[in-house]
Amino acid sequence: MIISRTPYRLSLFGGGTDYYDWFETNPSKVITASMSKYSYITVRELSPHTNYNYLINYSIIEKTSDIDSIKHPSAREVIRQYGNNKKIQIFYDGDLPARSGIGSSSTFTVGLINAICKLNNITLNTKELASNAIDLERNILKESVGIQDQIAASFGGITEIKMGPGKFWSANHLYLSKNYMKELENHILLGYSNISRYANVQAKKKIKNIKNGKSKTYLSEISEIANLAYTIIKEEKNIETLGKMLDSAWQLKKKLAKGVTSDWIDTIYEKGFKSGAYGGKLMGAGGGGFFYFLAPPDSHEKIKKSISNVDLWVPFSFDLEGSKILNIG
Repeated sequence: MIISRTPYRLSLFGGGTDYYDWFETNPSKVITASMSKYSYITVRELSPHTNYNYLINYSIIEKTSDIDSIKHPSAREVIRQYGNNKKIQIFYDGDLPARSGIGSSSTFTVGLINAICKLNNITLNTKELASNAIDLERNILKESVGIQDQIAASFGGITEIKMGPGKFWSANHLYLSKNYMKELENHILLGYSNISRYANVQAKKKIKNIKNGKSKTYLSEISEIANLAYTIIKEEKNIETLGKMLDSAWQLKKKLAKGVTSDWIDTIYEKGFKSGAYGGKLMGAGGGGFFYFLAPPDSHEKIKKSISNVDLWVPFSFDLEGSKILNIG
């Protein structure tokens, strides 16, 4: 039995510039982080005596002997690519809800590749793990995805991702002092809008706007902010400045495609801002899911009280390990 633990993603700066359609001709940078909230995937070989070849347990339970009939797209293609013709059982559990802007789909893909490769004694380094997940989602499943989710899930920590020109990318951890990491953690207030959505819908709109040039100015400015934010974080400078930059980036992100935000989400943001937040953003492609503020720790309770219709606030800390095999038995 193999158990993988893979962290969800907290996007800091540069989100939206990690689509190939953008960075192939516009070299960009994303600052992303992983949080200590996880996707857990258990994989084991089924008994040869079962009358099916695949059992996949997530929000539904699938039992089948035909790989093509597996409904979960990522599970189907990971088994096809890495399953080595074995009879396999997969069980998924997550700390946070899916379709909520935390990169849960890519986290699942990374964790499942990691677990099944371990089951079959296939060795992948961290970059290979991320690259294989990106390839599977983009080129096999034909999904409209960027690349930061798979990288954050694989690498963990606070990571600088350099992208372009062409399909080039590299990822490097930002090694910060424990005091600054703790200060940054203490300033992050993570909440859930209670609205789930399919990221692919918003992502397709963003890619369309990239291709027709409608978002060029906004993405260029988002990229510039990411470069400045990288320097501020690396030099462990004032978090209030980071928060104000996060606010500027959010104002630009809202313009990338129709539906990124809504009146209800804007109201949440305005209340948080008026109650002491330096800045914040809706996570992921937009439309719903998790959001977070950078705010002084002593303002967190005031912000929560001002947004009384949000009842799920998640204590935040960084994950520093990335996708990890917890158990082999």
